[in-house]
Amino acid sequence: MPASQGRVLLAYSGGLDTSCILAWLIEQGYEVYAFMADVGQEEDFEAARTKALAVGAKKFFLEDLKREFVTELIYPAMQANCIYENVYLLGTSLARPVIARGMMAIADREGCDFVSHGCTGKGNDQVRFELAFYGLKPDIKVIAPWRIPEFYHRFAGRQALLAYAAEKNIPVQQTAAKPWSTDENLFHISYEAGILEDPNNTPPADMWKLTTAPEDAPNTPERITIEFERGLPVKVTVPEQSRTYTDAVEIFVALNSLARKHGIGRIDIVENRFIGVKSRGCYESPAATILRVAHMDLEGLTLDRNVRALRDQFVTIELGKILYNGHWFTPEREFIVSSIPASQRTVNGLVRLKLYKGNVVVEGRSSDEGLYDAKQSSMDELGGFEPSDTTGFIQIESIRIKKWAQANIRKGQGGVQPKDVYGSRV
Repeated sequence: MPASQGRVLLAYSGGLDTSCILAWLIEQGYEVYAFMADVGQEEDFEAARTKALAVGAKKFFLEDLKREFVTELIYPAMQANCIYENVYLLGTSLARPVIARGMMAIADREGCDFVSHGCTGKGNDQVRFELAFYGLKPDIKVIAPWRIPEFYHRFAGRQALLAYAAEKNIPVQQTAAKPWSTDENLFHISYEAGILEDPNNTPPADMWKLTTAPEDAPNTPERITIEFERGLPVKVTVPEQSRTYTDAVEIFVALNSLARKHGIGRIDIVENRFIGVKSRGCYESPAATILRVAHMDLEGLTLDRNVRALRDQFVTIELGKILYNGHWFTPEREFIVSSIPASQRTVNGLVRLKLYKGNVVVEGRSSDEGLYDAKQSSMDELGGFEPSDTTGFIQIESIRIKKWAQANIRKGQGGVQPKDVYGSRV
């Protein structure tokens, strides 16, 4: 046995990578403690505990972080309508700060010399975890096996990991036929690697874990109502169940169940990783998809135009980058998040939705403090709005456009000459 190298707390998922890393760290002489966060994944935690201890972990820690996950990470991102590259709802990114914080608390309490993780050397999660570790405990030492030549040369691919697991009698869910990697939490599940690395390969039907295929979803739509206060869901009413949900975690669990039943939340994309490479990923984000549709719709009724534009142009984009790139424990995140409550003060009301074969359809919305005025918008009555007032508005708006047109005419570029679709002279 090699001399003791110190005590390390490993972020343990119970899957192929971290189980092999646990065994490998022990081979290197480390005393390994295993840490697992309950962020809502469907997991047999007792089986994971038994497995970690059987592989050789000295201790196993399980922390229930679901409520913190929902209220401190998911909710601000939802209020800001965060999305990455207009498709990905950031499910993996959102969980990392919560897991890192829970992990660092245990590492500090147990006197661990190191922390470790099973993130690939080509991915985003290594950045997210390690920046979070350093943001919480600047002097912590990190062991990243997938960046250690001795490790990554020995385990050049997933087949080598599967062989090592067999050698060490480590049971794993992945097989040579289905070697993709998954990450699951209350918000979503992701799939990467294996046959998915060819972006033209259609994901196999049996890969999807959470949602029913839309074509196999019920032929009858289901209708629900979501009530928001200050941009946050506070009540979900499901008439078919005669149920109402008001607890933050229960709301998310209930919406997940409904969305899964109706095939809602699947995406398949090629995204740009933070480190610069492109990656193909498949995701299922059931409840998150419903909430995003409902929240954005209610904002149309209740949120001031200029506030919404500023939020969309800055807060939404920047918070999405912060989450995706692992910059949660930073001054810019504090600054950005502090602006969200002010933007959501008026986002109060109800949204009625129809769930049907992969679709979330808004059927109506209402609010006691909506900025919409039916009389002002009506084509059938004046409602306090004088149409003739618009003449002056158009005249003012046209001043600069007329000047621009006059300048083009003087240069011989204006007039009624034929133009292409971009306005240039043909």
